[in-house]
Amino acid sequence: MSDSDRRTTDHHGHDIISPLYVAIVTVSTSRAGAVDPDDPGGDTIQECFEAEGHEVRVRELVRDDYAAIRTAVRSLVVQPDIDVVITTGGTGVTADDVSPDAASSLFERDLPGFGELFRSLSWDEVGTRAMASRATAGIAADTPVFCLPGSTNACRTACEKLIVPEAPHLAGLATKHRVGTDTQTLSDFDET
Repeated sequence: MSDSDRRTTDHHGHDIISPLYVAIVTVSTSRAGAVDPDDPGGDTIQECFEAEGHEVRVRELVRDDYAAIRTAVRSLVVQPDIDVVITTGGTGVTADDVSPDAASSLFERDLPGFGELFRSLSWDEVGTRAMASRATAGIAADTPVFCLPGSTNACRTACEKLIVPEAPHLAGLATKHRVGTDTQTLSDFDET
């Protein structure tokens, strides 16, 4: 399906992209070293998007390492066939939980409402432990990026209640100014 066929407007006239082409980055040092790793968080995210007709184009597995996470996200947000990037894992408060830090270093614009809403929804499921989540989101190279915890419940809550319903609109708005222009390349995206 061509990009022009996927770009439409909703009943309010807002730009949307649907179906979305999604990339999932699972952050786990233990899984990254496994020969045949299981990935329940990534599987859950994929199920949620595919249930709504979107397509997961890329799945990557990286260790809990700032540079590895940043490199993975950076390479995905500039790909013209990726509309949304989701990371799962590494959003807690341990020393190696650096997914939000690595991804947000690429953000041109933050989406603070995502983290606020996610923690509010998490409160209903895990109570005060919701405050330990550093789940975050932002726009990097005109691509929405969401950093989720690694638990399947957290991935399902975030995707079903927040991300999947809103991502087509966010992706449409984030790229609205680029319609009919060349997309960014990795060399165009600031290395800092």
